[in-house]
Amino acid sequence: QVQLVESGGGLVQAGNSLRLSCAASGLPLSSYGMGWFRQAPGKEREFVAAINWNGGSIYYADSVKDRFTISRENAKNTVYLQMNSLKHEDTAVYYCAAGDNSPRYFKPYSAYWGQGTQVTVSS
Repeated sequence: QVQLVESGGGLVQAGNSLRLSCAASGLPLSSYGMGWFRQAPGKEREFVAAINWNGGSIYYADSVKDRFTISRENAKNTVYLQMNSLKHEDTAVYYCAAGDNSPRYFKPYSAYWGQGTQVTVSS
C-alpha cells in the first residue's frame, strides 16, 4: 500500500519559518520526481515546487522562489519543503505528490498524493 504522509505544518507568525516533510511508504521515492502543491480556502490547488529524482533539477513557483527550498533524502524516502519568510498568503493546505522527473513541467501521478498538512501564517 502506497502512502505519502506530510507533517510539519502548523500556525506561525509572518516572517517565521516552517519545514514540511513528506515521508513515503510502499513507494521508492528515488524512482520519482516529487512536488509540493498547496490549496488555500476557496482557491484551486496550485504548484509550489518540484524536484527530480536525484535533486539535480528543481523548479519553484514565482510566488515562493527565494523563500522556499525543496530537497530530498532518498535514503530516508523523504522529501522536504523549507519555508522561510512566510507570508499570510502562504496559508494553505500543503500536499506532496510523486510524479515525473521534469520539475519545470511537473506532472503528479493521481495515485500518489499525500493527505495534506495545514500551514497557517498569522499576519
